[in-house]
Amino acid sequence: MSASFRTLTASQRRSDALLAVVVFVAGVISAALSAASEIYGDEQAPLWQALVYLVFVAAPLAWRRIWPAQVAIIVSLAYFVAVTLRIPELYAGNVAMFIALYTVGAWMANRRAAMIVRSLIIAGMFAWLMITMYRDAIDTAREEDIIAGAMSPYLAFMMLQLLVNVLYFAGAYYFGEHAWRAAMQRQALERRTVDLEREREVTAAQAVALDRVHIARELHDVVAHHVSVMGVQAGAARMVIDQDAGTAKEILADVESSAREAISELRHLLETLRSSDHDAEDASTVTLADIALLVEASSAAGLPTAYTVVGEERAVPSVVQVNLYRIAQESLTNARRHAGTAATADVRLRYTSDDIELEVVNTGRIVVAPRSGMGQLGMRERALASGGTIESAPRERGGWRVRVQVPLASPAALAGATA
Repeated sequence: MSASFRTLTASQRRSDALLAVVVFVAGVISAALSAASEIYGDEQAPLWQALVYLVFVAAPLAWRRIWPAQVAIIVSLAYFVAVTLRIPELYAGNVAMFIALYTVGAWMANRRAAMIVRSLIIAGMFAWLMITMYRDAIDTAREEDIIAGAMSPYLAFMMLQLLVNVLYFAGAYYFGEHAWRAAMQRQALERRTVDLEREREVTAAQAVALDRVHIARELHDVVAHHVSVMGVQAGAARMVIDQDAGTAKEILADVESSAREAISELRHLLETLRSSDHDAEDASTVTLADIALLVEASSAAGLPTAYTVVGEERAVPSVVQVNLYRIAQESLTNARRHAGTAATADVRLRYTSDDIELEVVNTGRIVVAPRSGMGQLGMRERALASGGTIESAPRERGGWRVRVQVPLASPAALAGATA
């Protein structure tokens, strides 16, 4: 099983194979030159052993990112054997081992195993180096006259070798860790980018859905109210047209007026929705002051309705005004539909120090299980959108009560308020 957590691309596999070939070819050239220069003197191994050694030290690099730990161990053992047997090649082996140690740090998913593998290889190399230095130091001491107080040339050379090895292995370890952290940061950034894109799509879908709800609510409120009024008025005109043509004409004039008003509101709604600078919440221009006209229209449509304002009027956000108006409109429309012919209605708007309350009460028959349609849902949505609460339930003495309460005390609620 691969020890790497990342999936290799075809390009990365080709580059690793090319790296193995380059190291092998460079090693052959290095071995030939090293053999010619007799770097190990009389103890130097034959050149053919260098070719075998280069196969073991270069070929595994083609799979270095698939099995980083195994490749590092094979390359390190091959290098150790080559130096012990005095095989005339050092430089390609050093490069290969550096790359192998770096790859363990940069690609091995199990970080604890990566640390252990590198630590064991480095510790083994330094142990072997110290033993070799100690053995050679004894041989050199027998052959050289050591001047007291002065550093032996061999000792200086060994210290230089030790420093070079420290920098060599520290560099391989550091750059491997740095590459791993950079890869983790890139992967985290990619995941975050994907998450943000997914959140953006969800947000866009939610915005579309919310706009559709707003549009449906506005259309329902505009159409349902005016069509209900026109239906009642048309019915009244039909009943009196034979006995009192004048009254029938007046009623039909009211029907015409309601139709024109409905068309005007629908046109305004569609124009607002077509504009990119507005949303569905801006599709209405009604205010709390228009509730009085709503009450008059309700009375004219056959539902005697009283209107009372309690308390000192104060600034109310425009969105809250629209929502309260539409709730009153829907409540009166439902009363005309369900309360019966002898019903009356009472609309009260109360201002308190902390909130504003709208109450619409109608008399008439009790509806035990009213159908929860678009109107009831729209009222609840408008109350919640305003940050308030709504109660809609039958009265014990008959009829229905709708009460909406919206807080106005917080600065956020008052922002953008209109008088």
